[in-house]
Amino acid sequence: MPHTSKNSAQEASTNLASEAKDNVSSFGSTFVHESAVIDEGAELGEGVKVWHFCHVMKNARLGKGTSLGQNTFVATGVTTGSNCKIQNNVSLYEGVTLGDNVFLGPSCVFTNVINPRSAVARRNAYTPTKVGNGVTVGANATVICGTTLGDFSFIGAGAVVTHDVPPYALVIGTPARFAGWMSPHGCKLEFGENKMAVCSESGAKFRLENENKIHPC
Repeated sequence: MPHTSKNSAQEASTNLASEAKDNVSSFGSTFVHESAVIDEGAELGEGVKVWHFCHVMKNARLGKGTSLGQNTFVATGVTTGSNCKIQNNVSLYEGVTLGDNVFLGPSCVFTNVINPRSAVARRNAYTPTKVGNGVTVGANATVICGTTLGDFSFIGAGAVVTHDVPPYALVIGTPARFAGWMSPHGCKLEFGENKMAVCSESGAKFRLENENKIHPC
């Protein structure tokens, strides 16, 4: 599967994350709906919103401005960055880590055991999953544990991710396959003969290298 320059992805991620953090104060004070359960020891950052019937377990950490939609579960040890948007019916099990500005669509799924059996206890065998900055995971997508979703990657609705996804890559289908490149603003990048593409929303420019890497210009 294609990949991008790690340094370039990190630089773009830092810039976008910095812009979002500058706006965190616009979220106002922390809000927890009366039907939600927040265990003692959970950490909620400034401006966090926790909606109906959510459960946040002890030692979970929610970054500034993060929003949990109805019926979201956040397990012990899970951390999110700032300004994450987690839609209804998402469960973040132990071993999942989210960067800044992550969007998780309704009912997307994360696992944390690669070979579960009801009769076999594997609480000490959780496999971590890392979701980078600016990532989008579409509705009803499934992310198999042990994978890394690179910064600004875009997981199409209903996709089943079984391998690492490079920064900026768009993947779709079952199993998920590479289908192009996405800008940090969520626009598909179309590269011309000169190997250059421009985000139609932000105007940011990107360069394609060897058909399997892109670099912000």
